[in-house]
Amino acid sequence: MKYVLATMEDLPAIKALLARYHKDTIKPEDMPGGFVTTKLSDEQFEDLIVNQKGITLAKNDKGEVKAFAFHAPWDYWMQVPIMKRMTEVLPDMPFDGMDLDVSNTYQYGPVCVDVDVRNTGVFAEIFKEALKLYEDRYPVMVTFINQINPRSYAAHTKKAGMTEIGKFDFNDNHYWMMAIKTK
Repeated sequence: MKYVLATMEDLPAIKALLARYHKDTIKPEDMPGGFVTTKLSDEQFEDLIVNQKGITLAKNDKGEVKAFAFHAPWDYWMQVPIMKRMTEVLPDMPFDGMDLDVSNTYQYGPVCVDVDVRNTGVFAEIFKEALKLYEDRYPVMVTFINQINPRSYAAHTKKAGMTEIGKFDFNDNHYWMMAIKTK
């Protein structure tokens, strides 16, 4: 598997993978395997890919996108309502003796791994790639996980080593807030 930053040429494949595993479009029988909830407009995708360099991909030997991880500083994410909510509750969730805020953290996620490459180490590798991209700028990476997605929680705690630092609610959904040091 090759891990690279996305370009605009990758957008159709990213959107196809996102649609396959999005909460609104996933097949009900696939839901227990994990899902994503983030929606972005074409303009937001372009900004994330071109300006933020904010999507890491896992591509197989044929060049097919098999996984993605989004990541960007908070100034980008403030346009997404749930991310704005995260910044409001972040100061109430210290981590490893640190008070967290938009100046010392960045947002990672969603991450999505195609079912045919799950349990092959792709998740752990794409996570490491997203973690090291900002290690010189931010000491902590944070994310959120919907509490109806225990597979994602298990992957982030067991395979990625993230720590649950609190819980918050948004739009009648309940989320775990997770954090990890970048170094």
